[in-house]
Amino acid sequence: MYKPETIKQLLERNPLNDSVTVMGWVRTFRSNRFIALNDGSTLTTLQCVVDFETLEDGLLSQIHTGTALKLTGLFVESQGKGQSVEIQVNNLEILGTADPDHFPIQPKKHSLEFLREKAHLRIRTNTFAAIMRVRSALAFAVHQYFNSNGFFYMNTPIITGSDAEGAGEMFKLSNTDFFGKETHLTVSGQLEAETYAMGLGKVYTFGPTFRAENSNTSRHLAEFWMIEPEMAFYDLEDTMELAEDFIKNTIGYVLEHCKEDLSFLEQRLTDEDKTKPENERSPMLLLEKLKFVVDKPFIRLSYTEAFEILKYSKENQKKKFKYPISEWGSDLQSEHERYLVEKHFNAPVVLFDYPAKIKAFYMRLNEDQQTVRAMDVLFPGIGEIVGGSQREERLDVLELKINQMGIDAQELWWYLELRKFGTAVHSGFGLGFERLVMFATGMGNIRDVIPYPRTPQNAEF
Repeated sequence: MYKPETIKQLLERNPLNDSVTVMGWVRTFRSNRFIALNDGSTLTTLQCVVDFETLEDGLLSQIHTGTALKLTGLFVESQGKGQSVEIQVNNLEILGTADPDHFPIQPKKHSLEFLREKAHLRIRTNTFAAIMRVRSALAFAVHQYFNSNGFFYMNTPIITGSDAEGAGEMFKLSNTDFFGKETHLTVSGQLEAETYAMGLGKVYTFGPTFRAENSNTSRHLAEFWMIEPEMAFYDLEDTMELAEDFIKNTIGYVLEHCKEDLSFLEQRLTDEDKTKPENERSPMLLLEKLKFVVDKPFIRLSYTEAFEILKYSKENQKKKFKYPISEWGSDLQSEHERYLVEKHFNAPVVLFDYPAKIKAFYMRLNEDQQTVRAMDVLFPGIGEIVGGSQREERLDVLELKINQMGIDAQELWWYLELRKFGTAVHSGFGLGFERLVMFATGMGNIRDVIPYPRTPQNAEF
């Protein structure tokens, strides 16, 4: 079945003086003559010029912002200002009307809070269309990167009986009779991915995960997507190199393929910053921040080295940190991570060898018995974006750590058994996809980079 070209395809092909057909939604209709049409394929609207003297008044009166149209006409150079081409319409069909008294996405500035209440329609705005096109491009880049580097894509269970993080922040399922045991929605596909890495070599998951954390902040969701590669025979050094290469490649992809949307989002962020106090403004423009990550080598240092830098920093000495740094072993906050990236090193940072007591049971214990082979990747404006580790491959050490943390070893019998049959060094990391989209788009609230956010007291759509 023939379908008309998208506006993006038409603009790229530029079929001057040909008859073309487009379908889309009206952004504006002015002077009973000029229709700005958009179909979601690009930020650009296409001007479509109608002759009101030859069209029925009944048709014209139905054209409003939000109306869905099918238009056929001559694709020509525009004589007016603001656009290089336009369509001289000779046939117009109304596919769906939009009552201007009730359609909420009118051509004016809307707050992000208002648009969250209209999540089913906010994709009709330039901002959300741009965000979601960038999100789509990032998802494609993720799969492309792993596929081209010899990874196999696997789907881990969404319903599970194990708690990968040992934190207990899980959504429990009430129908225990069905599975014969207590089950919940997964917080991570890591443990299952480890088992497949120990047979396929290199695997990755990219799917939904859930946290029953009653946290109503701009950085947390109850349902989000995680990217989790797991690699047999990789130690922590290998994993840090992979994480850096992966991030540079995925962000490099959107820099190359989403120029129009990124430029628009950068201008949006610049305009937003003008309304903020100077100390709350973004330290870098959006494109500058993305190129900062792509172009600069990541600095690597241990948690202990970072602790010393932070402890003796002017910010800490003058009590400018909200969370003062005093004791080795405390978890670093976003303000500390951003200080290291934005002020001390002026580069992305990878921290490794964290205190064992603040990390999960599956991370490999170092010889000092105090630290584990963990790593976090820190970015400007956001802090931690990737968390990973070399996994504990020694059965006796893993059993000891599980017991110390009060985890039911019986629930993880299969995970422990993996260490009995051909155990080997293996590693992996996790990256919250929405955090990556936030970074790539410059958006300040995670609820604006996922189509339908799930947060405490909010499952409206």
